[in-house]
Amino acid sequence: MSRATPASAFLKRSSISFEMLQYDYDPSVTRLGVHAAAAVNEPAERVFKTLMAEVDGKPVCAVIPVAQELSLKKLATASGGKSAKLMKPADAERITGYKVGGISPFGGRRSVPTFLAQEASEQPYILVNGGGRGLQVRLAVADALAAMEGRFADLVAPRG
Repeated sequence: MSRATPASAFLKRSSISFEMLQYDYDPSVTRLGVHAAAAVNEPAERVFKTLMAEVDGKPVCAVIPVAQELSLKKLATASGGKSAKLMKPADAERITGYKVGGISPFGGRRSVPTFLAQEASEQPYILVNGGGRGLQVRLAVADALAAMEGRFADLVAPRG
């Protein structure tokens, strides 16, 4: 039994095929995305987190693998800007209409430039937040990219 969210409603209106997965959200876990991947029995490289940032003061959305870190420098470059910083949680919630921990790149309150980590192109499908804590949507990469009106970009910080 899945909950309807603005993200799932948006995907349905867009005629995008997806599957909603629910899991027990635990805010005490340090790496929520990695926990979510394990909870829905998917490899972490297929589960992506949604991060809201500002590039030169303008909101942007970055969607990257849950076990990776965002390179703010690469995000600024991808958006054609000079500097990037993560958005304050209250600002992210106001702009998207979602609570932190449940921010989806689909069906947000405001449309913002969205960048999907190029690592997604290596996967048969990806999972991203479905618009609520403890909700993931599984969908084809091409459908995800089209629905978020995004583009692929090199966003992940080097490991080490």
